[in-house]
Amino acid sequence: MRLFVDSSGWIALFDRDDRHHSRAAAAFASLEGQSVRFITTDYVFDEALTFLRVRTNHTNAVRFGQWLLQARTVEWTRIEPAIWDEAWQMFQQYDDKEWAFTDCTSFVVMQRQQVYQAFTFDHHFAQAGFQLWPKQT
Repeated sequence: MRLFVDSSGWIALFDRDDRHHSRAAAAFASLEGQSVRFITTDYVFDEALTFLRVRTNHTNAVRFGQWLLQARTVEWTRIEPAIWDEAWQMFQQYDDKEWAFTDCTSFVVMQRQQVYQAFTFDHHFAQAGFQLWPKQT
């Protein structure tokens, strides 16, 4: 299984005060022992790291960063110029959506890598046609 992980998924895992923390932790734990590759990007890392630094503390943000950078089940995609350009086109095109530019870079990466599920609590992924994991109720 290949699963894209958005910043809201990482944040929910590492911020015990996040309203989705319990669901994220249980969902993540349910994957133990399964063959899962987590796909994420340097932009998602930046967004999650910055958010955790502001909302929790520096120590927790560093702990998250060190864990993620060493995780063997995580595949990194760096936002290269071709992805950036495509994301910029998408960002400009969808003026009826409140998508962040980082969301658009994630959507492009997911489309290019044919990954259709995202570990996220951000409804923008569903708007873009992807499945949210864990399923939202």
